[in-house]
Amino acid sequence: MEMETRRFERIRALREDADLTHAAVGRAINVPQRTYAYYESGQRMLPPQVLCALADFYGVSVDDLLGRTDVRETNR
Repeated sequence: MEMETRRFERIRALREDADLTHAAVGRAINVPQRTYAYYESGQRMLPPQVLCALADFYGVSVDDLLGRTDVRETNR
């Protein structure tokens, strides 16, 4: 459960650090604003394609999003 909480904290922190709204991130990864908000709050599981889209959008690794590492690596 801790990894779940960390994942949601990380995607929220990335969005807030970039000064973006749920709607802006949703548009960027092609999901509705409400759906993205559910992902971020933990009310819906993040599908693999959304994890990959978020990693690409923020330029980080999926491992970083999942909380499997504390090392922020850029995704190239």
